[in-house]
Amino acid sequence: MARGRAGKGRERGEGRRRGGREAVVEAVDGGTAELRPDPERAEGWSLLIDGAPQSHVDLADPSHLAFPYQRRLGHVIDLVAPAGQPLRVLHLGGGALTLARYVGVTRPRSTQQVVEKDAALVRLVRRVLPLDPQARVKVREGDARDGLGRVADGWADLVVADVFSGARTPAHLTSVEFLGEVRRVLAPGGWYAANLADGPPLAYLRGQVATAGAVFSELAVAADPVVWRGKRFGNAVLVAAGQPLPVGEFTRRVAGDSHPGRVEHGAGLRDFTGGAGAVSDAVAKASPAPPAGAFD
Repeated sequence: MARGRAGKGRERGEGRRRGGREAVVEAVDGGTAELRPDPERAEGWSLLIDGAPQSHVDLADPSHLAFPYQRRLGHVIDLVAPAGQPLRVLHLGGGALTLARYVGVTRPRSTQQVVEKDAALVRLVRRVLPLDPQARVKVREGDARDGLGRVADGWADLVVADVFSGARTPAHLTSVEFLGEVRRVLAPGGWYAANLADGPPLAYLRGQVATAGAVFSELAVAADPVVWRGKRFGNAVLVAAGQPLPVGEFTRRVAGDSHPGRVEHGAGLRDFTGGAGAVSDAVAKASPAPPAGAFD
């Protein structure tokens, strides 16, 4: 999720008209959710929680990914297997189900599970932005790590983690033990991808790279150049696997986006960690809160 400054809450069900469509504003477990019509796309909607943009959905074109971090996760989905091949995907964190919709339209016949703790948000999204009835997506309400623990060994070709609570990734989703559970549910050749958020001095991101490196042999991280330089708080997409990743193609795609990013891997990524150690459950902390206006 892209997180930012909280906005003023509104009463449940209040609407605001944009481009001939009515915005939907309701209280959810995590705050005040707004589904805001996109004036540039006839069936486009943005999800905001407490005024902070979370995700974007185009019901007419679910392959459209508006946010840079979601496009980078889209590249991961495209590269994890040959084009069009169905996947088994576990999404930790649901939001507006943007990436589940993307998988459904780019890889028909895929089987997906989504674990989302905010039950009220799930109900809102499914009511206002319904999934394709043909999509094989099962949404489970509950804690991401608890849901992960219920998935069978070797089930997933891809696990995507995009979990934020109060603008921060919970501590129990940042540890070696958590990633050990991720590794357990991945099939041979499976990948893990996570949306991480950090700002200067990037201590949290360094620790998360070191933690992933303790569980997976191959890593790559994509982020905006200004984030890499420690100039701004922002999102970074971490990709991890037990076998070589197509880093060259991933790098090319990330660099070719409308908001170009940079990919680090190999020795450069190891140098980036600066000797940071892997994080265990005993010392894990939630990700840092973004500064006011970070995603404005």
